[in-house]
Parts: sequence; C-alpha cells; structure tokens
Amino acid sequence: MNFNFNTELVNTYTNNSQRIRIMSEHWVAQNIFCPICGNFHINSVANNSPVADFICENCGEIYELKSKNKKIGKKIVDGAYSTMIERIISANNPNLFVMQYSDNLQVINLTLIPKFFFVPSIIEKRKPLSEKAHRAGWIGCNILYSEIPEQGKVEIINNQKIADRKTVIDKYAKLKKLQTDNIENRGWILDVLACVNTISKINFSLQDMYKFADELQAKHIDNHNIKAKIRQQLQVLRDKGVINFLGDGHYQKIL
Repeated sequence: MNFNFNTELVNTYTNNSQRIRIMSEHWVAQNIFCPICGNFHINSVANNSPVADFICENCGEIYELKSKNKKIGKKIVDGAYSTMIERIISANNPNLFVMQYSDNLQVINLTLIPKFFFVPSIIEKRKPLSEKAHRAGWIGCNILYSEIPEQGKVEIINNQKIADRKTVIDKYAKLKKLQTDNIENRGWILDVLACVNTISKINFSLQDMYKFADELQAKHIDNHNIKAKIRQQLQVLRDKGVINFLGDGHYQKIL
C-alpha cells in the first residue's frame, strides 16, 4: 500500500486545511475498505455534504474523516456544537475515521470510531467566536477523543501496518452488540464501560465498580440510586458479551 498523499491534487490550492482535506479524503477513497461489511472500497460523497465524507454502496453506512498531523492527542477539533449534538442523537450519525499523518504527508494511523460510541458527554462546547471574528458568536466543538472507551477505537492502520480485513469486520460485529438508539442508555453503557476499562485487573468486583459512584453521579445527576444502576449496566455489558459474570459480585473482562 502506498501511504503517500497525492500532492498533485492540490497544486492550485493555497489553504493548508483545504489541501489536507482533499488529499486525505482521496487517499481513503482509494485505499480503505468498508470496516462494517468488508466492501473493498468506500466512495466519496458530494462535496460539502453536511453529514458525511464517504458512503459504502454495499451496506449504506456513512463515514466522516478527521485528519491530524502527528499525535491525535486528547481532543479533535470539529464543527458547530449544535450540529454535532443533533447528529449524535439522530439516525444518520456517521461513523468516524480518525487519521494521523506525518510531516512528509504520509498516512501513519487510521482508526474507526463506530457511530454508537458517540454521546453528548464526549462533545466539548468551545467558546463563541469574538464579535470581531468573521462568524461572530459561532460556537464550535471538540471531540474528547480520550473519553472514548478503548473498545470504540478500531485500528485499521497502526504505524503503517494495515489490519486484516476480516479481523476488523469481526471486531465491529462484536462491538455492534453495544449499539442502542436510546441516547440515555448509550451514555450509561459507555460510562460504565469506561470505568471497567480503568480497572487494571482482568477480574474485578462490584466493590471496585462502586469506587466510581461519585464520578458517575456527577455525570448523571438525575439518578438517585447509582449503585443499583452500576449493577444494572454490568448486567447489560454481560449480556452484550463485554464481560463475564463469575458469581458473588465478581466479573471478568473479555472484550
């Protein structure tokens, strides 16, 4: 696989952001399979589409691409805050490709974030643009990349090594068991999953999970029985194949 961007595509462009967008989107359309159904190519959609950058003509799934030079870091800059929140709770929320490229314009890493790993709590509202700005008052957002559970970061390319297509498809199929259109339920599943991930041990207990009660209470202020909710969500994660129940308040990570 050729990991180089095609710089000939942008000879007439001077805006660097536009140059990167054109080259990175072209590279994905030329090189990346659909990680959901396995179709060997995904297609670019019409320019300036408000929802997505790519579509798989086989399964109909849509994707957005965010590219960043060097390390991805904790945050990824996105567009309008209100639009992002609307998309998360809608039926046409796209899956997200996160690309890391080098100074010499080579793709280094490419990660898929399934659409059902997005909840409002991982979207950070930025300050409104100043009155002197061209779009005064406009409010953008950041995706809090570090807040996404590790299960929701499906590696397609890691240090210029492309993952086996079937392995990626199988991983997505397992993760899809976590999908729910109810945004409140989705938030609870992902918040409790993030707590499970924080525990360093493979085997853990309810007592380990209860240590996150205050943290979860802060995120779900309307819930008045946090420990019962933790137990409920552990049952959900068990039913969805993420953890095993060992008995007597003990669990084991499996995904």
